[in-house]
Amino acid sequence: MVRFFKDRRETDAAPFQVTSKDFQELLKKFKASNDFLTFQFPNDDGYTISYFNSLVSAQQLHEQVLAVISNQPKKDLKQLKSDIPMEDMKLTTDIKDIQRLVLAGSVMIQYKKDNEMCLLIPCVHSVKRQISTPESEYTVVGSKEAFVESLDSNLNLIRNRLPTPELQSKEFRVGSISQTRLAVLYIDGIVNQQVINTVMQRIEDIEYDTIVDISFVSQMITDNRNSMFPQLIDTERPDHLASVLSEGKIGIMLDGSPHALVGPNTIISFFSSFEDYFQIWNLGTSFRLIRLFAVLFSVLSSPLYVAVLTYHYQVIPTDLLPILISSRGVIPFPPILEAIVLEGTIELLREAAVRLPAKVGSTIGIVGGIVIGTAAVEAGFVSNVLLMLVALAALASFTVPIYQISNTIRLIRFPFLIAAQLYGLFGIALCSAFILSHLLKLTSLGSPYLDPLYPLRIHDFKDSLIRLPFSKQKKRPQFLRTENPLRIRKEAETRNSHSDIDE
Repeated sequence: MVRFFKDRRETDAAPFQVTSKDFQELLKKFKASNDFLTFQFPNDDGYTISYFNSLVSAQQLHEQVLAVISNQPKKDLKQLKSDIPMEDMKLTTDIKDIQRLVLAGSVMIQYKKDNEMCLLIPCVHSVKRQISTPESEYTVVGSKEAFVESLDSNLNLIRNRLPTPELQSKEFRVGSISQTRLAVLYIDGIVNQQVINTVMQRIEDIEYDTIVDISFVSQMITDNRNSMFPQLIDTERPDHLASVLSEGKIGIMLDGSPHALVGPNTIISFFSSFEDYFQIWNLGTSFRLIRLFAVLFSVLSSPLYVAVLTYHYQVIPTDLLPILISSRGVIPFPPILEAIVLEGTIELLREAAVRLPAKVGSTIGIVGGIVIGTAAVEAGFVSNVLLMLVALAALASFTVPIYQISNTIRLIRFPFLIAAQLYGLFGIALCSAFILSHLLKLTSLGSPYLDPLYPLRIHDFKDSLIRLPFSKQKKRPQFLRTENPLRIRKEAETRNSHSDIDE
């Protein structure tokens, strides 16, 4: 088929016969790129076909477009559109539509007698990664599917799990240059419409040139952009997103990003693993409480060590005092400097393990921690008691199931260390009060961040600090203010029957 056309990169003959100056400027920009091809039939009344070779599927172009054009007499673009057996074709003179669709992988066809009109035929050549297992949210029990970079594939994964017409998907284009597709997912009749309107308005207000990942969107639509505490959960599991959509939350997905955003959320949501729901309720509750205790230990262990040894050594038990004296007998540094050196070393090892290749990174983390820790104790730079506390604190921080909140926990230790050095236990209490006041004011898409503790909602305790059986969770969380609060069908039918009798 290619022999019927001439490459515009090799000749300047037969230029486009257009009258629109904007269209000529657009074609000039297109032709400046080497992968933009233009072919024209040799006769005077033929078609002109233009496309980006890197975006278009050559097989689809030849089999479904060129074959039809070559085997039929010349027709205007409206008749040609009816003859080509393809979907989503568009006949337009709008410059913005032409630019967007051509850059998205469409073939542009012009008919010489109607040169201002363009027929845009989608022949997209997409490179997709196969669906694989989750990496950051891996679970022993449950689905082993994870999101990929294709928005259409991710929507397919969600619709297969929620085959209901109430599942709505609203698409946007974000980024003045990237023009990236973004989809907002929610279940109509359950979600709070005020939350949907808030999210859509914030997405429409995004003014940035390039959006390449969903984390960009997260930073631009959160309630408090200066807070260290994340307000939207990042998930890579389709089953997790499908489950929270049925609760009344919303999901945001971006083309090119293998993650989705979930909101609104509470602070307890970041310490709840989706695997908790795959186990019996008492085990799930126990593991959730263990994580919360581990987070408190991770944040407060080193500051308490510094505060006690600096100001409150009288609270140390008598049996423990000789151990601390022997461990710090040869340490020339104060406890605060000792703690900062060890905490900084742990952070360096974490960053090194993340930036290196996976096989090398795990080795560096383990071997580096053992070698550096042992050498520091033997050299007399740090005490073995503090080394054990810092190691346990680092281990406890790994129990957090959501990656975003783990970064907050890593950094929040240092303000506590400084406060412990300045004012002892009072400094720790003062720092805790500042953080608590910040959390009291923090919201996630308008919902209180400390729910159900503040405001106090007894009903929401059923799936927060503890997780009761599914039979006890008859209603959706109150902080979501859903249109349909009932989750159990029989309960809803019973309530409807009673209302009919009352009427």
